[in-house]
Amino acid sequence: MPKPCANCATNTAAIVRPKDRSALCKPCFFTIFETEIHHTITSTNLFARGERIAIGASGGKDSTVLASVLKTLNERYDYGVDLILLSIDEGIKGYRDDSLETVKQNAKEYGMELTILGYRELYGWTMDQVVEQVGKKGNCTYCGVFRRQALDRGAARLGVKHVVTGHNADDVAETVLMNLLRGDLPRLSRTTSIVTSTPSAASSTDPNSHTNIKRSKPLKYAYEKEIVLYALHKNLTYFSTECIYSPEAFRGSARALIKNLERVRPSAILDVVRSGEDMAKLCPGSDEGCGGACSNSVPVAEEEEGGCGSSNGRTAGGEMAGVEKQLAQNEVAAETGLEIEITSNGTNGTKTNAVPVVNGKKGKKNKGQSQPARKAVPKQVMGQCKKCGYLSSQEVCKACTLLDGLNKNRPKNSIEVGYDEAQEDAKLNDAISEVKKLEVGP
Repeated sequence: MPKPCANCATNTAAIVRPKDRSALCKPCFFTIFETEIHHTITSTNLFARGERIAIGASGGKDSTVLASVLKTLNERYDYGVDLILLSIDEGIKGYRDDSLETVKQNAKEYGMELTILGYRELYGWTMDQVVEQVGKKGNCTYCGVFRRQALDRGAARLGVKHVVTGHNADDVAETVLMNLLRGDLPRLSRTTSIVTSTPSAASSTDPNSHTNIKRSKPLKYAYEKEIVLYALHKNLTYFSTECIYSPEAFRGSARALIKNLERVRPSAILDVVRSGEDMAKLCPGSDEGCGGACSNSVPVAEEEEGGCGSSNGRTAGGEMAGVEKQLAQNEVAAETGLEIEITSNGTNGTKTNAVPVVNGKKGKKNKGQSQPARKAVPKQVMGQCKKCGYLSSQEVCKACTLLDGLNKNRPKNSIEVGYDEAQEDAKLNDAISEVKKLEVGP
């Protein structure tokens, strides 16, 4: 017997929602999916009326659904924004050239302006050429750095100050795991924030600077499987082939782990995302390192309420803060030749104070002694690359550094002409004479 929709209880359920396993009819699924994205946009104040927004369009399911949903929500809720499509041609034959045809078709269907910018035009290299030189192991590093800068440069050419991308909850969860596996906790502040790029101090005086670009992820809390279901049942046109160079990327390992966790616990993806957000708040100096620009603009209370996930059942970081304080005390004691006795909760719930131990014996607590302040994390100064002017904390940005390495190892592509046979024979004879001089006689 067919199940009724869990939302309207009228229509027959046609979709089992991956996020919570609820059975929904198509209209209810579409409405709930779009409403959650609307909540993400409004609760984080992503858009401003009159703003011109570029959608990073690749032709894949994520960017296609993003363009379709934003067009729908803009008309339904009157955001008052101007939406355009911005595509990057990495120069991957058999992949990007085909997907760009899908983007062109979407531009016609949605009535949006389309701009295509290529790696060859910007950097003098295509990804096919990069892979031919560096191999498939590190090619995603080049592509990621080049693509990010290409989107900003394309937006600057169009006079756009806001770029939205199709990163979904699965992508964010994968990035959280990748940073944990690499031990790169400070980066969590940037990767978990719904706004991943904000204006720098260096670019604030130049409104046309390509470093003054806001970047956001409206699909941050949307499951990848639900995006596929939305595109499928809405009959959207999208390109489904995976990049031919991506299977060997490190992200693939994190993706496999996330998928395995999702099979056991459907809420695992959002749990990882929320945990990443909580850990980002606890990273010492995470906000100071980027001048506070990396942190979410959403108040903590709003971030943890309803919407596309729940933080129920997890601490807000008080326990970790206590552990961090205890470790700081241990460091101070180690410098003064003391040991700190670990504190424990009393039977009545009160905590006993830590007492210094000198040579294995308890000493008296020095009430007047204050702990030295922890060293402040040096603030990262954001400037501009001296070569291309892109936002960078170093003199030369990552893209220019990678390009320098590629160009130095680039083989010569010119063929020498005007071969002089007599001159070459003379050089050969001279070389033979030098060799004979080195011969040892009998």
